[in-house]
Order: sequence, then structure tokens, then C-alpha cells
Amino acid sequence: MATIGLLHPGEMGASVGASGRHNGHRVLWASEGRGDDTRRRAAAAGLEDAGTLAKVVAASDVVLSVCPPHAALDVAGSVAVQQFRGIYVDGNAVSPATSRAIARIVQAGGATYVDGGIIGPPPDTPGTTRLYLSGPDAERVRALFAAGPLEAVVLTGHLMAASAIKMAYAAWTKGSQALLLGVRALAAAEGVDEALVAEWTRSQPDLPRRSENAARGTAHKAWRWVGEMDEIAATFSNAGLPDGFHRAAGDIYGRMASYKDAPAAPSIEDVAKTLLQGSSS
Repeated sequence: MATIGLLHPGEMGASVGASGRHNGHRVLWASEGRGDDTRRRAAAAGLEDAGTLAKVVAASDVVLSVCPPHAALDVAGSVAVQQFRGIYVDGNAVSPATSRAIARIVQAGGATYVDGGIIGPPPDTPGTTRLYLSGPDAERVRALFAAGPLEAVVLTGHLMAASAIKMAYAAWTKGSQALLLGVRALAAAEGVDEALVAEWTRSQPDLPRRSENAARGTAHKAWRWVGEMDEIAATFSNAGLPDGFHRAAGDIYGRMASYKDAPAAPSIEDVAKTLLQGSSS
């Protein structure tokens, strides 16, 4: 049995932690400074509250960071100052360049680094979600999740391969949803949304449903995807490719930030209005 320190149990993180518990490991988290929703998620996942970050780090063999991408560097720094000397796994949606910076931070504090990237929804059901891992010690982390709903996959190649596949995958999934939302907003602005949907129904019959699902499914998470679009854009730029599309996708998701705590998911018509209002603000 290993002890895993989980930072921090949001929707995805709590489910990943539960998968670690399913494998028989002790999973710790730090409640200090966290809200009631996080506390409820952690309790439901069977995670053990160590109280403070320092206590989590001191007791853990592995620290796993699952947080919004804009916070990934700060989380790594907070662990490094504790002189953590176990395995640090960054499971966030960050570019290979950001992952490389995180590696330098935690390695300077004495830790071993494993790059990670999660593809799929919170792993509550087997077969839905992969934790990609890369680096010399990736196999040690994969073994921690050998059973349970989260499938851990080790990639060969460079240390940042896990972040690279995450960026490439999300560039399409989340990027294409932003494009659909923007297209529907454009059609609404020009007064041809009904005609567009009618044409899609004839020639692209999956797009009306996909655009509706994009509105409902992304709204409360859009604020968190702004940083991810920035990381994807940086990945494209570092590869010598145009980065403008995902910069624009980040702008679309930024205009939807007001839906973060909305009581109900908006319709595509509501999202189109929100996007267009943002263009004149």
C-alpha cells in the first residue's frame, strides 16, 4: 500500500483519488483553505483529511496534482518548498513547456517527476478515462492504478509525452466545441440560425445536437477551460504551428464564465446571446 497525496479534490481529482482508494492505497488531502463542496467531494470519495499541505506532503510517497491549469505551477511550488522527495505527478492540462517548468520546480526540491495527462470524464465508470504517464518512473505510478475504473497508460518517448497527448486531444475536443458555439452565435447575429440548423439537419445531421450539447456541457466548466486553451495555443506555437484558433477558443470560454455557478445549464440560444454581449463589452 502506498500513500498518495491528492492536490486538490475537485470533480476530477476526487474521482481519481477514489480510484487510488479502490487499489488499496491511502489517499490524503488538505482541507485547509478549501470550501464545503471540496470537503463533501473528498468525504464521498473516501479520502483522508490530513489538514494541511505540509502534513500531506510529509506523509505521502506520491503527490498527484489535479487542478486547473493556471494553478499548476503554484501547486508545484507549494510542494517543492516542503522538500518533498517522493514522486510528484502533474496530471494537469498543461503544455509540455509548462510541464517542463513544473519538473524543474519539484526536482529542485528533491522530488522525482512524472508527467501526466487525463483524458476522459471523472473516472467513475471503467473504460471511460485514461491517465497517461511519461518519464523514467511512470511505470511506478501506473502500478498504483492497476485495478479500478481509472486506466493508467505509460507512454514511451520524451518526459513530457503525456502532456503532449493531452494537448493534442483537447485541441480537438474542446476546441471544436468552442468553434460550434461561435458558429451558432454568428448565425444568430446574422439572423440565419434557423436556416443554418435546417441546412445542418440535411447535410451535417449531427451538428445541431453537438452544438446543443456543447452549450449544455461546457457552460459551468468554461471558466476553467480558458487556461487550457492558452496551454494548447502555447503548444501549437512551440511546435511552429499557428496558435490563433485556440487563443480565440479561450476568448469564447472566457465570455461564458458567468455560467460557472448557474443553477441550470443554458440553451445554445442563451450561450449565443452571452457570446455576442461579450463582443460589445
